[in-house]
Amino acid sequence: MTNPQRGAGAPLTPIFGESYKRTVLGLLVVAYTLNFIDRTIINTIGQAIKVDLALSDAELGMLGGLAFALLYTTLGVPVARLAERWSRVSIISIAIVIWSGFTALCGVAQTFTQLLLFRAGVGVGEAGLSPAAHSLISDYFEAGRRASALAVYAFGIPIGGMIGAIAGGWIAQTFGWRWAFVLVGLPGVLVALAIKTYIKDPPRGYADHVVNPALPLSPPAPPFSIREEFRELSAVAKTLFGQWPVFHFMMGITLTSFADYGISAFSSPYLMRQFGVDLATVGLVGGLVGGVSAGAGTLIGGYLTDWLSRRTLAAYAIVPAIGLSIAAPTYMIAYMQNEWHYAVALLLVPGIFHYTYLGPTFGVVQNVTELRRRATTTAMLFFFLNLIALGGGPPFVGWLIDQLANHHFNHPGDLGPIASTLATFFPS
Repeated sequence: MTNPQRGAGAPLTPIFGESYKRTVLGLLVVAYTLNFIDRTIINTIGQAIKVDLALSDAELGMLGGLAFALLYTTLGVPVARLAERWSRVSIISIAIVIWSGFTALCGVAQTFTQLLLFRAGVGVGEAGLSPAAHSLISDYFEAGRRASALAVYAFGIPIGGMIGAIAGGWIAQTFGWRWAFVLVGLPGVLVALAIKTYIKDPPRGYADHVVNPALPLSPPAPPFSIREEFRELSAVAKTLFGQWPVFHFMMGITLTSFADYGISAFSSPYLMRQFGVDLATVGLVGGLVGGVSAGAGTLIGGYLTDWLSRRTLAAYAIVPAIGLSIAAPTYMIAYMQNEWHYAVALLLVPGIFHYTYLGPTFGVVQNVTELRRRATTTAMLFFFLNLIALGGGPPFVGWLIDQLANHHFNHPGDLGPIASTLATFFPS
């Protein structure tokens, strides 16, 4: 890290070296990894919680989705507005401590209501990470490297899912599901201290200014007022909803994530109920499938898009479109297998194509956003995305399972999935 040196009209000398920027990005990946461990561990140990607390699948879906999503999405926007004016590093550090503490508290819950409230607390903390992190990354990496940098950050999603599944399943089977929450929650405090100590807030617009000194560097924030805040939110909404290409990206990531969150919440219980797989094995299998295939897809999507975008900007849409077109039918084939080993082997394939959409989508959103609105744009994207996808996906799938199970209980028979669904909702 060096000091900025400028002559009259001369470009800004880099403040941050490449190795420093990579380290910063690595720390943010660690933070996002913890974010997803604490968020999704309930997917692996949900069956144990369901049995211990006598929950329905709909209630289990609420714990995995709606309880977290409500405050996560609601608080994301005001926290992002704060990040446009205040230290993004401080916001991230405080957020990690909050969500880690509430994750540990989930381990002492004795009722569904208590667990619901603690899960909501996890959502409160996690609302402070990604908007500020996306803004930081966009100020460290210029537009031509932004999709790959954000894809590396998004790599925390599959890695967090993998560690949460493997560690959560093993801990839950060995020591009980309560200890799983406690042991994955506590390390967050150390990560928060490391981020607060090491990462510096770059000047707003730094990366783009280095490439093109004519672009503004660290423009002052407008004076705070309620009217000004609504004006800023309106401007961000026009960026996301008023431009058809950006809106299409938003709808694509929302619909994809709705299915993804819903299926992920019940993939582990599915293996346990359908094939009798134990908790530790489910965690190991789910973690490896998610970590390896989804991780590869996330990185491939970001780097491939940045490389292809030098030739055509259509790469931002083409890469995820092709990936999702291949992934969807492969998932369907995998979940219709009669042997869990075959199902798991097939599930290694679609994740490579599925998660190619993350880097390009986040890159497009950041590239079309003004400097002092980047955190807010990410927060509004996540508000729209997670309220529908994370808030609705798991409860919907849980409700659907309850309906189908009730139909099979009252009408026993060996109907296929399509026939069962039609018979459940359109009885003759």
